[in-house]
Order: sequence, then C-alpha cells, then structure tokens
Amino acid sequence: MTDSQENGAGEIVRLEAINKRFGDTEALKSLTMTIREGEFVTFLGPSGCGKSTTLRILGGFETPTSGRVIVNGEDVTRLPPNRRKVNMVFQDYALFPHMTVRRNISFGLELKGLSKRDIAQRCNELMEFLELSVLADRLPDQLSGGQRQRVALARALAPDPALLLLDEPLGALDAKLRGQVQAELKSIQRRTSKTFFFVTHDQDEALTMSDRIVVMNHGVVEQDGTPEELYFHPTSRFVAEFVGETNLIEGRVDAVSGSDVTLDWKGLKLAGRPPVSGGLQPGKQVAASIRLEGMKLSLDKPEDQPNAVAVRIAGRTFKGSRTELDLRAENAPDFAMRAYVDTSLANGLGEAPVWASWSQEAMAVLRD
Repeated sequence: MTDSQENGAGEIVRLEAINKRFGDTEALKSLTMTIREGEFVTFLGPSGCGKSTTLRILGGFETPTSGRVIVNGEDVTRLPPNRRKVNMVFQDYALFPHMTVRRNISFGLELKGLSKRDIAQRCNELMEFLELSVLADRLPDQLSGGQRQRVALARALAPDPALLLLDEPLGALDAKLRGQVQAELKSIQRRTSKTFFFVTHDQDEALTMSDRIVVMNHGVVEQDGTPEELYFHPTSRFVAEFVGETNLIEGRVDAVSGSDVTLDWKGLKLAGRPPVSGGLQPGKQVAASIRLEGMKLSLDKPEDQPNAVAVRIAGRTFKGSRTELDLRAENAPDFAMRAYVDTSLANGLGEAPVWASWSQEAMAVLRD
C-alpha cells in the first residue's frame, strides 16, 4: 500500500479501532478518529477518561491492546518513540537541569547525528523564533515558567515532527501566567502550522486554544467538534455539563420536524434544536441544555421569543459587569435555573415575577 493510499489527503494521524486494557480496566474502547495537518486538537475530559492513554499511544509510550496507529501514512503501532515523527512536551517540561537552553534544544539533534553546523543553524532559528536568543546560555532554574515552556517547545520542535504532543503543559503555571502562555502557545502553533495534540482537563483552556475538541468519557468519545459546536450544541448531558455552565431541563418530546423539536415541559411547550445524530421520537423523555448567557430577563412577557417562563429571582451573585441570577420557575417552584445578565439590568429587576426567555437556537436537546 502506498503512502497516498494509506494516508488521506491532509491527514497526519489515523487511529483505527484502538482498544487498551490495563488488567480488567478498559481505558479505551474502539477509538477511531483522524487528525488533519495543522490542526490544534484538544482531548478534554476528567481524570481516567482515556485522554492521556491516547496521547501515550500516539507517542509510542504505550502499545494498544488492539487497533492501529497511522502517522504520515506509516503504521507505527509497534514502533518505539524514537522511530516516530512525533515529539512530546511533558507537564513538567523535563528539561535537563545541567544543560543550557541551547544544549537542551540541540540535544535531540545531536542524537540524530546532524552536523554541528546544521544543529547550530536549527537552534538559532528556533531561539530567534521563540524569543530565546538572549537566554541561550542560561540554565533551566534561571528561567521563568513561561520561558521554560518555550524551551521545551523549541526542543520538541527541533527535529521537525509531524505531530507534537502536549501533556497538560500549563498545569504548573499560575492563573495569570497560564493565560499569557495559552495565547503564546496558540500563536506558535499557527505560525509553525504544526499539528498539536493537546491534553487537558481544563474546559476553559480547551475552549480558548483549540481548533477542535474531542470530549472523552470512560474511554469513548462523547463528542468531537469545534469549541463553538460543543459549547452551543452539546449532544449529551455529559458534554453539556462538563463544557461550560448550563441549565438542564427534562421534558417529553412533543414533536420533531427537521431541525425543530418541541418539548412538553411541565405543561409548557418549548422549542429547541435536536442533536445532529437525530434519534428523537415523540413521547421520549429527554434533557435540553440552555447556557446561562442564552437566557434573557424582562419585566414583560416577550412576544418575539418561542420560549418564555415566569420566574422569581431567588438570589444574586455579583460578577463585575454581569450578575448571576438564581431563578425559580413559577410553574415549578422547586426547579432552579440560573442566568447571566448585565449588572445594570439586574439592578432594575425586583423580587416580583419576571420573564426568562430564550431562542430556539439557544436550547440544545440532548440525545440521552
């Protein structure tokens, strides 16, 4: 089989029915997916969901129980890490403490047997690109957290890998520095056009940095899509709750027509959008997700919204320019909702009943 047959156009990685067991534990269950050239793909999920196992299988640090790993058209399933066009940035960066920045970057190239001239040229290019030239002779303990991360990236990029693996590399940074490094890392990925495979349990990090997010749960993919798709159109309860904050309501499917679905919720008819996978039938009990910022509050019942519920404000949490409101539905006093509204608007809402409304597009009906 030729490379062009084995590797789809623009495809860097293909995982084919990957299963991985550790004793009686199934870490991955028939994982099949592709990663295209230049993508920033993030595997997101809680501890034990299988995201780090997938990364280690791609890097050659674990061997799947069954299935195939294809990188750049080559079956690398049984190849060790040093024989793959894949490199890795570890969570603790794993820099050599006794080596300067320049030596850390050049070390892998020396092992490959490149000439001193080629090594020096490649190091200089990367240090200039990542703004490390003035730090070339410093040791790792003389660098800040962000600088150490750039050195680890330079070292990983030096051999020109087809795929760069990043195992929660921002976990050790404080909140302010983490935000700065997130933007820097995404900028580096765009400028190099490299394919990044990023693993994190931090949903904000995933939404901020990724072209595509793969949400994992118990060894299977819950949903695979752009940050916008996962946030506004989750297909499962797990994704709706894990990615961002949301209101979940449960009702019975009243009618389905193309991209429209009507739910019967406590006697009210509510309009939403069905999951892409379909499968909704009238009479089925389902849940629907409404993001907090998707809800609008008004003193009068809105005439231009398909969904409107009379509510009372049970609590307020000031969050600067916006306020989070705790709401109780008049037709279901025990049912709690939350909404984000501009603080200036929140100050004008009293304790009397008001109307909470949302568009059909803002209500994603879930498959489970």
